[in-house]
Order: sequence, then structure tokens, then C-alpha cells
Amino acid sequence: MNKVILIGNLTKDPELRYTPNGVAVATFTVAVNRPRVNQQGEKETDFINIVAWQKLADLCASYLRKGRQAAIEGRMQTRSYDNKEGKKVYVTEVVAENVQFLGGGQQTDGQKPANNDFDPFGDPFANAGKPINISDDDLPF
Repeated sequence: MNKVILIGNLTKDPELRYTPNGVAVATFTVAVNRPRVNQQGEKETDFINIVAWQKLADLCASYLRKGRQAAIEGRMQTRSYDNKEGKKVYVTEVVAENVQFLGGGQQTDGQKPANNDFDPFGDPFANAGKPINISDDDLPF
């Protein structure tokens, strides 16, 4: 069984790229705190590389930002490639199958999500108590 579940904070904004065939791929790193402290009494942190594909990649690139907390469910993958010097480089990463956006949507840089029609982290009751402009043709009864 190969199953990974992580909760951590993004260390930087996701990087969105496309394969030559046009498939979206987003990469980002999450900082995950270890549950125990070290001998000096300090918490230690692991930095885990994450890869998301297709629609999930688009969603991650649109709504995740540096510092945002996310829960990632996926599988561990190890791959290798030859770098420019001809040395074999091994990479271990988590291929995301499900990502939950956590943390309430604090956006310290003032940016809005790329899709202005939908903000999953916005206040759903922002317009509570204000009149809604609906014509009779819009009502189903």
C-alpha cells in the first residue's frame, strides 16, 4: 500500500507548467512539523515536494499561496534523471490525488484568487442582511 496524508503550509506559491501535450502540472513544497521536539527542545520540520496533475494542478495554482495551509492525500513516488553534468539525480515526491485548502484564506499579499467568479475562502455571509436583486423571471415558482 502506498498512501500519504500530510497537513502543512506552502513554502512558496505553486509553479504551474504544461507538458508538451498540454497537460497541467503544478509543483509546490509543504512544510510539515514533526510531532516531537529534538534534543534541544525545538520542533523540526520536513519539507515535502508535491506534484499535482490536470484539473487538480489548475486548482492548486489558482487557490494556494505561500503560507496557506493544505491537506494533501496521495502516493509517494521516486524517480530519477540525469542532470546537466551527467550525474543521476533521485527525486522523492508526493503525487497528490486530493488537496484540501485549509487555513481560512489569509492572503497576506493582497492578491485575489485567479478566478474572480469563485472565492472558496471568501465570507459566504458577506451580503447577509442586504437586499438581493432578483427578477420574477429568475424565481422557479
